[in-house]
Formats: sequence, structure tokens, C-alpha cells
Amino acid sequence: MIETIAFDNEKYLEEQTAAILDRVEKFDSKLYLEFGGKLFYDYHAARVLPGYDPNVKVRLLRELRDKAGIILCIYAGDIERKKIRADFGITYDSDAMRLIDELRNWELDILGVIITRFENQPSAIQFKNKLERRGVKVYTHSYTKGYPTEVDTIVSNEGYGANSYIETEKPLVIVTGPGPGSGKLATCLSQLYHDYKRGVKSGYAKFETFPIWNIPLKHPVNIAYEAATADIRDFNLIDPFHLESYDLKAVNYNRDVEAFPLLKRILEKITGGESFYKSPTDMGVNRCGFAIIDDEVTQEAAKQEVIRRYFRYRCEYAMGFTDRETVQRVDLFIKDFQLEPEHRNVVKPARDAADEAQERDKGNEGIYCGAAIELKDGAIITGNNSPLMHAASSLVIHAIKHLAEIPEKIKLLPRNITDSVRNLKTEILDEKSVSLDLNETLIALGISATTNPAAQLAIEKLKDLMDCEVHMTHIPTPGDEAGLRRIGVNLTTDPNFSTKNLFIV
Repeated sequence: MIETIAFDNEKYLEEQTAAILDRVEKFDSKLYLEFGGKLFYDYHAARVLPGYDPNVKVRLLRELRDKAGIILCIYAGDIERKKIRADFGITYDSDAMRLIDELRNWELDILGVIITRFENQPSAIQFKNKLERRGVKVYTHSYTKGYPTEVDTIVSNEGYGANSYIETEKPLVIVTGPGPGSGKLATCLSQLYHDYKRGVKSGYAKFETFPIWNIPLKHPVNIAYEAATADIRDFNLIDPFHLESYDLKAVNYNRDVEAFPLLKRILEKITGGESFYKSPTDMGVNRCGFAIIDDEVTQEAAKQEVIRRYFRYRCEYAMGFTDRETVQRVDLFIKDFQLEPEHRNVVKPARDAADEAQERDKGNEGIYCGAAIELKDGAIITGNNSPLMHAASSLVIHAIKHLAEIPEKIKLLPRNITDSVRNLKTEILDEKSVSLDLNETLIALGISATTNPAAQLAIEKLKDLMDCEVHMTHIPTPGDEAGLRRIGVNLTTDPNFSTKNLFIV
């Protein structure tokens, strides 16, 4: 996993900034820019475009902060059903509050939060109250009357006109939100309607990263986007409107293409004239493809992401979170590229480590778990479970000892500390498991570091595990998963459970 840079962040910032400002000038110095994808911590982009800064988009906005304000949208239904953002393990409403904190830290102006498709859901009301009592302006939008077929009703005082209007002074308004379906587009169009009623001829555009319109349809980066959205059935295609209008092939995705005829009619109804856009690709502001500087490295990174999604959906299927069709869609992507799961370097070593543990304890019943990590210098380190610790714990201990060049015979966790933690678990907390999960191991390591210089040296190497590739032969327990997320590794697992118990804590 020796790191190679394949994406030029500075070139991207320069081109994307210029493209946005150019789009602002084409309207009445007021542009609503729908921000697709993740504003912060876009780790998908960082994985498929090696060198991509996960926060490059917010860096761009900070450069434009004198010209830009931000509206945050969140769908009331996502609040009510406590939808989870998988990469952070937090609910969408918590993610919205985290976004507000992060934006403030970057000195970006929050104009307000809009709860979309609001129907007085109890959790949404509680969320609204919580924000307002902390000084955040909150607005609510109900379902748009007449949507999607009755354009005359949609673009009227009964439709968009019934929504709250957010006063904005800056020429660029960023409309973002956690996850797809947050109501960003409807918010942009509602604002446009109110602006035109006030004589302001504002415009709409869309900031997207994926799919990348000016690379091939079947390029691994674009296929990785399809794999990432397999659960919501997104798929890429050649934009037929762009092809017809310009005789140029451009890649877009099904929802934007399907929505374009209606969106074009709505925009023409709002503006009272012909639409500025001839295709959904026209609407986008995306210079990402122009910043790829090593296509070969990018292609391989994207194939690795497809394999990660293959493992992720198989695990989600085992846990009941997704359906068979989602798994089958990603299986097809794997076959299209003629890949095997073992093309991910850490898969076979992890499985070998599990076999070694089983061979070591031959004759004993139990489930044997293996884990492997590929360090940034290309070294692969393994670990497996034992009566003392989980496979994830063993893996991290071995990895940081390797990085700190600590001899194998030197113990990082003295017996008295591990015995104390195990006693707490079994005698005080009445837990059945005596082995330490990764969270518990990290705490024990921190305690050990107060008297053990080797443990302190090893702890300092934890930060070097960030973004490393990890595979485990079994789905991690909550304590292991939380610990691996804190360290920041790219984790995949085989769809096996680490225990026969149905209830895991």
C-alpha cells in the first residue's frame, strides 16, 4: 500500500473555484448551488482518487466565504427513523449538528437549517427545538403540493410559495445536507421561486463529484460510484440530452437524467423563459476529472473500492440491513473487472491467520478470527483471537509494535492490568466474554503507558495506522468496530459472525 499521488488538489481548487464564480456571473449575481455528496470527510473520494483531500470541498468554500452562505437541509423522515451515517456510525440529525459545528470552525456562515417534508414528526420537532434553543435558525418545508406532475401547482403560492423563505445577501448560497434525499433540490427551487417573485433573477447549479462526466462510462472510478450506491439502485449512463444537444458523450446518473425533463419545465415556469440548461450535465459544476494526474493508479484504487463495497454489502446482507439484489449488483462489478476478493492484499493473510489460530488450538471448540493490516510501507501484519484478546486487538498491538520496532518478547500490557480489566468485566459488570476488545485494549494500553515506556512509544504509532487497509474474517463486535473507526482504518470483513450468540454487546 505504498502511497502514490494521483489527484492534484490545488489544480482542482483553482478550476472548481473559477467554474463556480463563472456560473454565479451568468445569473443575477445570485446562485443556489446544490452540494451533492459529503461536504466534510469525503473518504470515498479519497479512496478512489489517491491524494484527494477529504476536506478539499470545504477548503474551497472557505476561500469563497466572503461570497457564500450555507443552508443545511435534512429530511424529517430520516430524523424520525434515526437513519445512520455508516462511516461515522451516527444518526443523520447528529451528523447535521456535527456539520454545523464543523462549518463554524471553518468560519463559514450558516444561514439556517431546513427540515424538509415536515409533518410534525415528534423526533423532527425535538430536533428543531434543540437547534433553536442553541441559537440556530430552523425552517420547515412540507411536501410540495402537486409534485411531481402538476407543474402549475408546484410553481405557485400553493406549492413552492407555501414554503418558508430564507433571506440571503451573498451571491452564492450553498445548499447541502446529510445523505441523499435530504430535499436540497426542492429547497433550491423554492428559493428561486421566491426570488423571482421579488424580482431577483437567481440561478441554480449542482456541485457533484461522482460520477465524473468527462471520463469513460465504465471507468473504475465511475463504477465505484455505482457500487457505493448499489443499495439505492443508482446507475450511470451517457447523458442523452447532452449527446443530442452537443453531440458529446458525458456521463451522468439515472436520477438526474430521469428528473431533467421535469426540472427543466419547473425552471422555465419559474423564470418565465427558456431554460439556461440543455442537459443535466450542463447543470453540474464538476472539474474533478481534470485534476486526475495518474489514471493507472486511480483505476487500481477504484477497483479496490469496488472490492470494499463487495465485502460491505455481503456483511450488511448477513446482518439483515440490505437485500440480495444489492449484493448481486456489486458481484457483477467484481466480475466485470475480472477481480477476485483476494485482489485486496489483506484478505488472504487474514484468513491464513484465522487458520493458524485454529491449528494452534486444535481440539478446542470455538470460533477463530483472523485479521490483517497493510501498512503504508507495504508490510502486512496479522493477528488472531485468543483467550486474552480479540483479533482486532491482537492486530493493532502487533502493528504498532512493528512500527515502533519493539521486540516481540517485550509486553505492552502487563498481566496485572489485563487481569484487572477482565475482572471488571466478569466479576463487576457480569459479562461473559473475558477477552479484550479493541476499545478495552486501547484503554489498557493507555494505562500501561504511564509506567511502561514501550507502551508509550507504541501508542505514538497509532496515528500511523490511519487510512491503512484492514481485513477481518469475522464481523467486528461493537467494541472492535468503534476502536477501528477511531483509528481510521479502511475496514472490510468476511460475512461471518464472531459468536453463535444472536445478541452481541
